[in-house]
Amino acid sequence: MSPLNGGFEYRERLGPAAAGLALLDYLSERYRHSTREEWRARIRAGRVLIQGKPVALQVVLSPGQLLTWRRPPWQEQEVPLQFAILYIDDHLLAVAKPSGLPTVPGGDFLENTLLWRIKQRFPEADPLHRLGRGTSGLVLFARTGAARRNLSADWREGRVVKIYRALVSGFPEHDEFTVDVPIGPVRHEVLGAVYAASPRGKAARSRVRVLERRAADSLVEIAIETGRPHQIRIHMAAAGHPLTGDLLYSGGGIPIDGTRALPGDGGYLLHSARLEFAHPAGGQKIEINCPPPPLLRMGQYRGR
Repeated sequence: MSPLNGGFEYRERLGPAAAGLALLDYLSERYRHSTREEWRARIRAGRVLIQGKPVALQVVLSPGQLLTWRRPPWQEQEVPLQFAILYIDDHLLAVAKPSGLPTVPGGDFLENTLLWRIKQRFPEADPLHRLGRGTSGLVLFARTGAARRNLSADWREGRVVKIYRALVSGFPEHDEFTVDVPIGPVRHEVLGAVYAASPRGKAARSRVRVLERRAADSLVEIAIETGRPHQIRIHMAAAGHPLTGDLLYSGGGIPIDGTRALPGDGGYLLHSARLEFAHPAGGQKIEINCPPPPLLRMGQYRGR
């Protein structure tokens, strides 16, 4: 059983959307991971502060105020905590993340995250991207401010090549195709909103290549030209071939009707396999590879 962590203090500088709302109404509407009753109990216990002071349930909020929620220690879910170093120099760190380990703190995870573990050995390291909890593979960190600025700019301008592997249901009609369905927030039963295919969303593009067709599913390689949340899961579902075992996204790239599955729920196979980029200090081409798990390797399938 995992030990208790040290607790955490969440802070938010209130924006215009909070103007005129009661504290309880704001929290229960904005942070739906907790019920209205749970937020009421926290406020009454003095764990929610405005400008550093406990307040009443119905205090009216104003933009610019500092909202603080003091979360007491809690027991985190056990997850695989091992990671392997794939590349390291004075500017960069690349590691292999196991499936099941969150990249950054969020929800009920704080110390049982890749970032927390990395910081214990490399306190200067900052992630340049993140993988979903159920996604395995390569995560790149910057070890200097200059490396972060330079590579972040390359990431935004599409100069970083990002290659993934996934197992998808069914058999795509074409061996190579592109998915460019926009991605944005849509309604979700539990969280209020999740990212999914949306005509009002932001532009997104994925290039897909079929590597192997199996008994009921296909091994594919995906190069993403953008980096929207859950992009590959959404795009493959939008193309009619959701990731095998994905509990959240269905055909069309939207949440399965009536599902209470969360984005962090696993069951699918998705792996960050390769990154190619110019080194932020020297400019030389860097290619880092992360070997995929057995079921995402070509020629390894022998039936189930």
